[in-house]
Amino acid sequence: MKIGEARQLYSGKIHEYQNQKRSLSMQKKELEEKIKLTENGKEVYADEAVSLELSYEAVSKKYDEYHNYMEQLMEMHSAYANLESTKQQTEAMKEEAQDLAKIMEVARRIAKGAKVPGKDEQKLMEYSMEMYQAAKSMAMMNEQKEKYKSLWKDDEAPKENPDPREVADGHEAPAGEPEVQNVSDTMAAAAASAGVTAEQG
Repeated sequence: MKIGEARQLYSGKIHEYQNQKRSLSMQKKELEEKIKLTENGKEVYADEAVSLELSYEAVSKKYDEYHNYMEQLMEMHSAYANLESTKQQTEAMKEEAQDLAKIMEVARRIAKGAKVPGKDEQKLMEYSMEMYQAAKSMAMMNEQKEKYKSLWKDDEAPKENPDPREVADGHEAPAGEPEVQNVSDTMAAAAASAGVTAEQG
């Protein structure tokens, strides 16, 4: 399973179990009030209290399991996203350095009086009009017949970098993911456990 899919799945489960925990907590408080207001309330509502407590514990345990795994997922997601972002920044800096070297070479060629493609002159002008004018001034003194091809490829288009978060989402989720279980199944297992407990008691 990919990190993006796992984040979506377990985020939904965390929300589902959090709501159920809240609901069970309210039911426990209501039952505590009933016990206080009823004569021999502890004995009258003993089975219900045990069942509610077991359900709350089971739901809480599963919620914690999902929550801990989600924290692990988020750490991995951040690490992969940061790695991709750093990689893109490094590549961008490398490309900028290469472009600067090309621009300096174009300025040198123009200054020597050589003929360079219009595209290269344009790149130099865009980078620095002062550098371009200085190179042109020097060219008047150094007329040469040498002719150069462009340092930039014709099909050189700006590179589109993927979103680092999307790259991170595409990596494999860590092993040991919790079993996906519906709240109703967790509650049913807790109720069955409560039945066993009640029988043993």
